Amino acid sequence: MNKIEFIIRLYLTGIMKSWTDRIDSTGQLTPQRFILNAMTELFDSLSEDDIELIRFRYMERMTLSEIASRYLLNERTIRNHTNPTIKQVKEIVKQATEQVQHAREVD
Repeated sequence: MNKIEFIIRLYLTGIMKSWTDRIDSTGQLTPQRFILNAMTELFDSLSEDDIELIRFRYMERMTLSEIASRYLLNERTIRNHTNPTIKQVKEIVKQATEQVQHAREVD
């Protein structure tokens, strides 16, 4: 399981929220809170169909081919619906990592 898959699974199962709340109960913008807030904003903007595709891909670990067969679509269509979200998740993680690095440099 790669890092992006892990983060998506944490978010969709609700574990990310409970961990973030335990790590930081002050409400300050820690890297964990940044990721949780950004992921919530991202997933709130998706259609139910797109969220279902992400669930099949990352929670059920279905291949693009399996998902395409289920929906009677081609793999490219599935990829076009999931890849933009995955790119945004990667960007969220990158920004959080940069935030941590910047904080370390300042200290």
